Amino acid sequence: MQKERLIPLIVACALFMENMDSTVIATSLPAIADDIGTSPLTLKVAITSYLLSLAVFIPGSGWMADRFGARNVFACAIAVFMAGSIGCAISSSLTDFVIARILQGMGGAMMMPVGRLVLLRSIDKSALVNAMAWVTVPALLGPVIGPPLGGFITTYFSWHWIFLINIPIGILGIYLAIRYIDPIRSDNPERFDLIGLLFAGLAVAGLAFGLSVAGLNLLPWQLVIGLIVGGAVFGLLYIMHARRTASPVLDFSLLQLPTLRASLGGGFLFRVGIGALPFLLPLLMQIGFGLSPFQSGMVTFASAIGAIGMKTLAARIIRTFGFRPVILFNVFVASASVAACALFTPATPLLLIMIILIVGGFFRSLQFTAINTLAYAEVETPQMSRATTLASVNQQLAISTGVAIGAFAVEATQHFRQAAELSAADFWPAFVVISLISLTSFFSFYRLPNDAGHQVSGRKVEAMEGPKAADTVANETTADVRDQRLG
Repeated sequence: MQKERLIPLIVACALFMENMDSTVIATSLPAIADDIGTSPLTLKVAITSYLLSLAVFIPGSGWMADRFGARNVFACAIAVFMAGSIGCAISSSLTDFVIARILQGMGGAMMMPVGRLVLLRSIDKSALVNAMAWVTVPALLGPVIGPPLGGFITTYFSWHWIFLINIPIGILGIYLAIRYIDPIRSDNPERFDLIGLLFAGLAVAGLAFGLSVAGLNLLPWQLVIGLIVGGAVFGLLYIMHARRTASPVLDFSLLQLPTLRASLGGGFLFRVGIGALPFLLPLLMQIGFGLSPFQSGMVTFASAIGAIGMKTLAARIIRTFGFRPVILFNVFVASASVAACALFTPATPLLLIMIILIVGGFFRSLQFTAINTLAYAEVETPQMSRATTLASVNQQLAISTGVAIGAFAVEATQHFRQAAELSAADFWPAFVVISLISLTSFFSFYRLPNDAGHQVSGRKVEAMEGPKAADTVANETTADVRDQRLG
């Protein structure tokens, strides 16, 4: 298999494991709580502790990769995640389970940004769109496979196996990483910014954790507000510190690059809306429509079919039209697919729901591929580790914010209706709100130049020098590069 295919699949192996694990546990909470002698509500602290650990350790991932080598850190991160998975499977108390989830979060914090860094440093920019497409699909499959898989395993086997299935996947990922990924590391690793890591970790932890539990009634509202305000204060302290530091863990000076700035700014708004979808849809299916966890998971799995269909077309679409036209058009289509969920009622045929989710999955996946690739179009190799760290933190905060807004919108609707229990009628305003938030990302991308991202889209010669020059260059390129661009 070509390097441009193999390395994205190795990275996707780890991202699939992480994304699936973070969703599969939700379906199995009652069974786990009953087995270790606690309540499902109390056990939700295991989910939030994982998010907290993830948020705290992400800012240090870039420096770790530069100092010890991206391949080594990536392989070790998978091993740490596996150790946390084994710890979860053998837990006999709430304390054991929370500690194991924190260990998983440490591994996950390194897998996500460092895996992306491995990809960026191993793949030529001309093949980056294709590579991102291959990574995006397995990463999207995790959240949609997680609920039905968790329900199936818990129902017919034992909840322990939802963690133990990570072990063969992790072993395969470590072997392939060591065998096929080059041991690339920075020749001049920057000085470790410990103070910046503490400030950034506390800021991200407070904001991500506070936003994740907001509206879920897991903690007193005073504590939730305190977490968010505390995170914002540490964020300001970090910004002041970063201005006086030569090598900050989160380098905001990279936002001077137009494509990275648009990708993070517009991408944040888009992910706020899309990030709430995996949270709202299962609740609507189970609470509003009365489906079982396994049945609702099978319905929402339809979006994965659209994501898979996108893989074969993403590079060709972006090469043909360019990043800016594709993203601007796709903002409307993807946001409309989210708003369409507001029309779902218990009487809506499941087949129609699945068709809408398939179409939405295609365009959302295309948007993620375009945004994720555009972010690194102007980033030079020495800046890659800092760019991936910044992008990972941005994504984590966006998803946490989306869940918080979605939960708040559902709760506010229920309160406005003065209803004692949730019903399908409480969900449609939430879908409208998050779709409108995603739609506002249009303005961030609208300011991009027409040739934005030409370094990775394959349109530079055609757009700027004409067909004749394009033919000349095409004749001089190798067959491998041509195949890669055609996707």
